[in-house]
Amino acid sequence: MGAKKELERAQDWMKTFGEHSPDSMKNFQRLMGAVEKDKVLSAKTKELMAIAISITQQCEWCIAFHVNNALEEGATEDEIMEAAWVAVLMGGGPALMHAGLVLEALDEMA
Repeated sequence: MGAKKELERAQDWMKTFGEHSPDSMKNFQRLMGAVEKDKVLSAKTKELMAIAISITQQCEWCIAFHVNNALEEGATEDEIMEAAWVAVLMGGGPALMHAGLVLEALDEMA
């Protein structure tokens, strides 16, 4: 479907969840904001971690979302690919196939 389209779908779903369950979505977004900001680990490092986790969890929407965020936080393509390879190390062949979605996201978003 394409990384940009998957990112848009994820954002649309989050908006719809917010309309149906505003308190739950507001609290989820508050948690997301608290976790993702710079603390001991930088926001960029956290986004790279999220890419690796998204690959091992096989979440194509999460991959698009976190590749986009990592690029916005200043991650390079090489850093993103290294995070993807850590996921492949931990997740094997299925992770390698989902890491292909990282390649597509970088092509579309970089």
